[in-house]
Amino acid sequence: MSTQAYPELMEPLDLGFTRLKNRIVMGSMHTGLEDRFWQRRKMGEYFAERARGGTALMITGGYSPNRRGWLYPYASAMLRKSDAWSHRTVTRAVHDAGGKICLQLLHAGRYAYHPFSASSSAVKSPINPFKPKAMSTREVKKTVKDFARAAKLAKEAGYDGVEIMGSEGYLINQFTAPRVNQRTDEYGGSPENRRRFPVEVVRAVRDAVGDDFILIYRQSMIDLVPDGATRQEVLDLAREIEQAGANIINTGIGWHEARVPTIVTSVPRAAFAEVTRQVREVVNIPVMASNRINTPEVAEDILERGQGDLISMARPLLADAHFAEKARTARADEINTCIACNQACLDHTFQLKRASCLVNPQACHETELVYLRTNQPRSLAVVGAGPAGLACATVAAERGHAVTLFEAGDEIGGQFNMAKRIPGKEEFSETLRYYRKQLDKHGVRVELNRHVEPGELEQAGYDDVVIATGVTPRIPQLDGVDRPNVVSYSDVLQGRVEVGDSVAVVGAGGIGFDVCEFLTRHASEPRPEPVPHWMKEWGVDFQTDTPGGLVDPDVDPSPRQVWLLQRKTTRLGKDLNKTTGWVHRRELRNKGVEMVPGVQYERIDDQGLHITVDGEPRVLPVNHVVVCAGQESLRELYDDHATTEEQPAYHLIGGAERALELDAKRAIKQGSELAASL
Repeated sequence: MSTQAYPELMEPLDLGFTRLKNRIVMGSMHTGLEDRFWQRRKMGEYFAERARGGTALMITGGYSPNRRGWLYPYASAMLRKSDAWSHRTVTRAVHDAGGKICLQLLHAGRYAYHPFSASSSAVKSPINPFKPKAMSTREVKKTVKDFARAAKLAKEAGYDGVEIMGSEGYLINQFTAPRVNQRTDEYGGSPENRRRFPVEVVRAVRDAVGDDFILIYRQSMIDLVPDGATRQEVLDLAREIEQAGANIINTGIGWHEARVPTIVTSVPRAAFAEVTRQVREVVNIPVMASNRINTPEVAEDILERGQGDLISMARPLLADAHFAEKARTARADEINTCIACNQACLDHTFQLKRASCLVNPQACHETELVYLRTNQPRSLAVVGAGPAGLACATVAAERGHAVTLFEAGDEIGGQFNMAKRIPGKEEFSETLRYYRKQLDKHGVRVELNRHVEPGELEQAGYDDVVIATGVTPRIPQLDGVDRPNVVSYSDVLQGRVEVGDSVAVVGAGGIGFDVCEFLTRHASEPRPEPVPHWMKEWGVDFQTDTPGGLVDPDVDPSPRQVWLLQRKTTRLGKDLNKTTGWVHRRELRNKGVEMVPGVQYERIDDQGLHITVDGEPRVLPVNHVVVCAGQESLRELYDDHATTEEQPAYHLIGGAERALELDAKRAIKQGSELAASL
């Protein structure tokens, strides 16, 4: 097949002593497979699948060069020869699959979740309960040697190189920024002194591993925290890192404690490519662009514009292990695109669970969730074309079963058709594009606008019936709930009603937050250029030399007054996902949404919504009340089914099986696992 669709992306890169077959790199991401030696086979298969899918180079999750640098007790580390030997299972699997792989060396510094952490200074992180010990000058020099020893062990393990983690607020980044570095010795004070530690690490690693070994330095190109590095300091460090012996500079964006989102779905695609371009202009080694690059078109554009020489994609290669090969063979429409939801990857990591992917539950489970071609094809009816039904239908058909998909509406997607209308969640439309392609590719018969009647599937002779009919909004018992100005979230998000300029949203789960974001945007105005507008609203400036790249945010006001209400007395949004919930809360605060916990709902009348809060009655003079009070399962077809040996086997999945807060992660995983078992 022709490679002309993405010629820049598929162009090999010659590093002199080795050659990368294209410009696609799987960036580092901690998955939970790194921490225990008995997981090496699974880790090897995880990376080997990406190598078989055409990825040129992969970078592991972070491994500490010493015990103080552990992310948490007994976390991943490269300390001794036995560690190196255990990794040969990983490197051998990748090399046999035709790929290359680097080990990332990461010292957590003050982000270490244990009481023995150490940093440039004894400055506690706002996201960690443990205060670090300030490293002595001798300990700093010893840590430089630890990095070099760990890199040498990585080479013995068969890795093609290492990446030194110098970004995201980990130890090395803690030395380069005044925010943490309050030292007065040779490693603190002036910008030159603050750069000394990373430069010495790179130089020591190069001396330890020789010239024929890839050395990547992941540099924080914009810290996005107060008292972070300035633009000039970033450029000066890049020059010194090159001189110290790095082959490639990778892009790191923001610290984990930054109050600016960097990778969630509301961040525009390729939002930070400009900072990579600025570094690329001052060095003569390849520079890798990163963050929110999830399609080959976006990657190709970055390379064409000269904003980078390589493209780092971590989560997109979780979503589709064969991203590179599909791009190479002009099958980009078959790519399962990362929607940057973080629900199964980063959220799992912070919960110390194995990572996976919402749209691809095989990720990190390649040895366990296997889609084998069936030797006994069955006839399946899948009722409901939401995420659960789509996953089940496409996987079953891929395995060779004959599948008919019934959908009562006029399009596939279920709840995703509402999600894609939320500002910042437009990526959900990519998942529906992927499923449409898979339905067609694997020959699934799709019947839209088709309401299945009880008993008809038995008469049709199906071997299995999968009920994936999803949910319907729950209507609370409340005086006045039947008034015409009381509407369901589904009516609002699907455009069936137009609400006024003052709205109360009842229910502050994920849907309630989504509805508020939908209501606080100027939907009727032309959409501004996404990256400049986003930067303005979050207070980010690539061009100024302000510390951390931060300026005052300039937020567009909401077109209406919105109240977000919940019965619980806890903080609103407390149960939202860890890595994205804070973003949603801040966006609503910036838009002036009044978030009220501990609400007792009284009635709705001509005056508005009557509530009681802390024993005090209030009347919210709203035009509309939007109800987001949960869902109820639609499972009548399943409940009405009387099981006999002559009838097909019935299966219940997704929201039809359990209607809590909408959970696409569970729905897709459940549908995929069922299809794999049939």
